Amino acid sequence: MNPTTDAVHAFVRADSYVTLHYRIEMTSGPAAGSVFVDTFLGRPATLQMGVGQWAPGIENTLLGKPEGEHFTVELDAGQAYGARNPDLLQRVSRAVMLDNAPPDTEFEPGDMVEFVAPNGGRYSGVLKELGETSALFDFNHPMAGADLLVEIQILGVL
Repeated sequence: MNPTTDAVHAFVRADSYVTLHYRIEMTSGPAAGSVFVDTFLGRPATLQMGVGQWAPGIENTLLGKPEGEHFTVELDAGQAYGARNPDLLQRVSRAVMLDNAPPDTEFEPGDMVEFVAPNGGRYSGVLKELGETSALFDFNHPMAGADLLVEIQILGVL
């Protein structure tokens, strides 16, 4: 066996850790043409498959791919982060909002605010409008409802 010509590649499995560069561009919706994230500009990321770090449809594009693979895939919203759910637009009292923010925080539409649920879990929403007694938040994933163009370069697989 010649180690320079008979390289053994690891393949992505459902339980792999994958070190990769990736770029996600939204190709539809209000933010069409904008890049959500691009690790090619800096340090690579490490993804643990199967724990919900990425939408299942995006993870599925990695399964079976070898270390070293560089590819691009187009995903419709249903394969990515799903359709926008109008039930996830919710009013929150200013008191609840202030309880979840550091003192003297100034809020503006577009801000991402993290909330603590009664069970201790955390969830985030984007502030859409601010009223005197309440605020409207969008708790949809920021890429929900958007078709995506995803470029991936798999650097390592464990």
